[in-house]
Amino acid sequence: MTESAAASLQSQFGIPAAASDWNKDGIATFWVDREKLHPVLSFLKEQVTDPYRMLYDLTAVDERTRVHRPGEEKGDFTVVHHLLSFERNEFIRIKTALEDSALSLDTVTDLWPAANWYEREVWDMFGIRFTGHPYLQRILMPATWEGYPLRKDHPARATEMGEFRLPQAKQAAEQEALRFRPEEWGMRRTRAGSEILFLNVGPQHPGTHGVLRVVLQLDGEEIVDAVPEIGFHHRGAEKMGERQTWHTYIPYTDRIDYLAGVINNLAYLVAVEKLTGISAPPRAQVIRVMLSELFRIISHLVWYGTFAQDLGQLSPVFYTFNDRERALSIIEAVCGARMHPNWFRIGGVAQDLPQGWDRMFRDFLAYLPRRLAEYDREVIRNRIFQARTKGVGSMTTEEAIEWGITGPALRACGFGWDFRKKQPYSSYEQFEFDIPTGKNGDCFDRAVVRVEEMRQSLRIIEQCVNNMPEGPYKSDHPLATPPIKDRTMHDIETLITHFLSVTWGPVIPPGEALGTIEAAKGNNGYYLISDGGTNSYRTRIRTPSFAHMQMLPLLCRGRMIPDLFAVLGAMDYVLADVDR
Repeated sequence: MTESAAASLQSQFGIPAAASDWNKDGIATFWVDREKLHPVLSFLKEQVTDPYRMLYDLTAVDERTRVHRPGEEKGDFTVVHHLLSFERNEFIRIKTALEDSALSLDTVTDLWPAANWYEREVWDMFGIRFTGHPYLQRILMPATWEGYPLRKDHPARATEMGEFRLPQAKQAAEQEALRFRPEEWGMRRTRAGSEILFLNVGPQHPGTHGVLRVVLQLDGEEIVDAVPEIGFHHRGAEKMGERQTWHTYIPYTDRIDYLAGVINNLAYLVAVEKLTGISAPPRAQVIRVMLSELFRIISHLVWYGTFAQDLGQLSPVFYTFNDRERALSIIEAVCGARMHPNWFRIGGVAQDLPQGWDRMFRDFLAYLPRRLAEYDREVIRNRIFQARTKGVGSMTTEEAIEWGITGPALRACGFGWDFRKKQPYSSYEQFEFDIPTGKNGDCFDRAVVRVEEMRQSLRIIEQCVNNMPEGPYKSDHPLATPPIKDRTMHDIETLITHFLSVTWGPVIPPGEALGTIEAAKGNNGYYLISDGGTNSYRTRIRTPSFAHMQMLPLLCRGRMIPDLFAVLGAMDYVLADVDR
């Protein structure tokens, strides 16, 4: 039997587990002193039985205005590491308290390469330094930005920041800050006695599918290095989560992976419902699964057509977008909106399914398989497509885990890990479906896995249609928002309660919870902390695209320029998912 993490850390370092009643998600949590942090993380990754091989997430919390902190170590800031063990099928949470006068930790980039961007983000947002980091610079905010946005004393709205002015001197300084200096990016100007060519791809380029800049270091057409620059889409989504109520933040989640619709809602609500102890009724859970799988297909259809287009095949994008329109028409009929339906609620969904919903789904179930078979002939079996993708952008399972890769990209390496199977939520354990995997972890296998995922999503949707439970579409828990409508007009007290619940939202008891789901592009997680109020004290969004984009240089080195677009296309990222 595998020794528990608590027993391992207690015996090796004398570190006890934190109070379990504060952790509403049941994740074992440990407070580790800054001097012991690196040894503890190294032990958990490399020495403990069934190790925690993936750095799932790394973030921080500004504790200076928090009221409820039962059993927690005192400090002005807390750095939080979430690790994942695939063998144990469990997370572990490591916390380190820091004082404002000593905001620094040793880097763990020597343990996980994925820590590079996460530590840069913590520095950028909170001002916490990581000693030994190879390139500790801002990553989401401009280089000239003043302050640390996720600190509680940093303004959250433009109206709190005073009038914006751009005098000539400031404009010149801003322009100078944008000047490209290869050395600052860790690049060399010469190689083997010859000059290196630097090429900007983006930030406005059709191959980047949004505002993304990739600086290429070239020797002829060979890519010596590729450095992504992100942050152009940063909108302060986590800061907004700390200003909106628990209920009114739901529409903001739609905009993270804006191709995945309600899947974003579900990731957030899994965490909220852990905090509140709410369990959605069976009908609501199956409705959530059905709509999430339809959005998985919608997202994959966008990827399918645009990936083929990136490689020079123009026809498929028109066909797949037409199929996407059919799926979006179902979303519109059920939810009243298309890309951003904002339809899931705390404790269930906004409304019950409309009359005739099953006929729309059955028509789509009968229609799409024939189209997917046609696309197999046009795209997947096309010898030019195969030549452009096979052996390109390959990664091993070990590399994928080191870089925090999840979802189809991880399964393309041959590792059949899917959170719907391994850590099921919203009744996924009741459904029969297979986990598609690849062998080589290259662009071709990532494509094949996503195509097969659409077929498995159709299987799940068919089971939802055939076995939709009866009963309520929303929980009757008092913290479910908004309350059930038929309880609002009996007397003035119930009407007032309904009004306050809709406008203020629920008052959620103090605690913390991590909610993780299998989103369209990989694992999406929300780490939420409640201070016993109507809004989140800390909203952390762990997105798959952020981790995936960080691996771009490794996948491109030694390849040709056209291969960059094959790698980017096969990655299936959304820049709002990267930048938040």
